[in-house]
Amino acid sequence: MREATIERNTKETQIKVRVGLDGTGVREIDTGIGFLDHMLDQLSRHSLIDLSVQAKGDLHIDGHHTTEDTGLAIGTAVAQALGDRKGIVRYGSALIPMDETLTRVALDLSNRPYLVWKVNFTRPKLGDMDTELFREWFQAFAQMAGVTLHVENLYGENNHHIVESCYKGLARALRQAIAIDPRAAGEVPSTKGVLGGSLA
Repeated sequence: MREATIERNTKETQIKVRVGLDGTGVREIDTGIGFLDHMLDQLSRHSLIDLSVQAKGDLHIDGHHTTEDTGLAIGTAVAQALGDRKGIVRYGSALIPMDETLTRVALDLSNRPYLVWKVNFTRPKLGDMDTELFREWFQAFAQMAGVTLHVENLYGENNHHIVESCYKGLARALRQAIAIDPRAAGEVPSTKGVLGGSLA
């Protein structure tokens, strides 16, 4: 089983994350931010990654530190669970419709972090969460997971639908990319023989 447990403790947040890449989407999530919990629930359910997140942060200030650090911790756990990334499919993509909204997510588990974020919101908050923080979460996750990640909302009006389709798109693309390719088990999916650094 490809699993990892991460603890991240700072003066701003205390976070414990456990991931199981070969799971069934079992989840236990408590960040103190209701809307973020809802999105992480979607991430686990649709990726089939088992996910446990327990976070305590300085929410009396705002949700920024908890949101960003949760993304960092989950990304770190995913990277550790992937190990040397041998045998993985590596690439994944998803086109997610949600009522009037359509979002495209494509990713490469290249071990080269990069985020392209083409998502706009017309509301400053969803629940108690600032909509500007969603980019911060995706950036933190991509950085620590070693993912080249492209997220583009093609169209949509409802802000809840827009961001939820982003998380579901990430989930479905991850589900593809972390899968073991039975024809290339034990092989690093790169002509260089290693993922990371310069173009692979």
